[in-house]
Amino acid sequence: MKEYLNKKGIKLSAKSYFIDALSYMALGLFGSLIIGLIIRTLGEQLFENYFGITVFTEMGQLAITLAGPAIGVAIAFGLGAPPLVMFAAVVTGAAGYTLGGPAGAYVAAVISTEIGKLVSKTTRIDIIITPFITIVAGYLVAALIGPGISQFVELFGSWIEWATEQRPIIMGVLVAALMGLALTAPISSAAIAIMLDLSGIAAGAATIGCSAQMIGFAVMSYRENKFGGFLAQGIGTSMLQVPNIVRNPLVLIPPTVAGMLLAPIGTTLWIMENNAAGAGMGTSGFVGQIMTFTVMGFSSGVLLKVVVLHFIGPAIITLLLSEYMRKIGWIKPNQLLIETGGK
Repeated sequence: MKEYLNKKGIKLSAKSYFIDALSYMALGLFGSLIIGLIIRTLGEQLFENYFGITVFTEMGQLAITLAGPAIGVAIAFGLGAPPLVMFAAVVTGAAGYTLGGPAGAYVAAVISTEIGKLVSKTTRIDIIITPFITIVAGYLVAALIGPGISQFVELFGSWIEWATEQRPIIMGVLVAALMGLALTAPISSAAIAIMLDLSGIAAGAATIGCSAQMIGFAVMSYRENKFGGFLAQGIGTSMLQVPNIVRNPLVLIPPTVAGMLLAPIGTTLWIMENNAAGAGMGTSGFVGQIMTFTVMGFSSGVLLKVVVLHFIGPAIITLLLSEYMRKIGWIKPNQLLIETGGK
């Protein structure tokens, strides 16, 4: 059986379903929901307000509505599905999203893709059998368990939001730390935030934690990676540091502590809110900041909070901690060097 599954490209592992699938789900979300929200916000705030042009608002809304199909095909691609399975996953992702939200789309796409791979190229009428089985499997999963999964995940997300409102300091620290670590790890904090449907100050704390990881690693590794590495991590992804983290996990301390210190400020003194699309993005493409402005409004007060809690604060705290760790030998020269950087 194991040999047959390997032949079909099916790897029953946590990596396949909780790292690869979630990572590619995030790419599907980037290419639909997240970019759609950005385009729609740009359309509403700029083109509609000042020029009366609605095309960007409509364009963004269309991208948002196609999040399900995008998730389906992205997961199928990430799991190495053959073409017929991949194209049928457009339908199963849409079904899962319609009946069970992002979590439903994830489950329906994963299960239907693996089942589709099992039957792919096993009959002479593969062009009919493979998409038929893939779509039927995905729709049944979406209809039978999609709503339940969606309700549970959203309920869990609402618990996090409620707990953050009740205990803003403790939960701010926890949310910032866990979401920040998820962003840097080879899993998708963006997909997690969207499946949990995080909002309010919990999403604001998550954004601070994720921003601290990206800005923190960009600043603390500047001497190794120079300006190119700074940009790659600061507005790209701190995941570039994963090989270095594996070799020396202590390098996680400065940016993680920065997020843990700053998040309670954003949940108590300087209230910071966000939505699910921005909660797990940090400063990647400035999505976290754009979504913060979308939720809290475009004002000088919000701009000041964003600059301090998402950029200046993480940079200063991380730099101070990392320099101390270099001084005592916990971080050694070139331990933060990434391939995109330079000496």
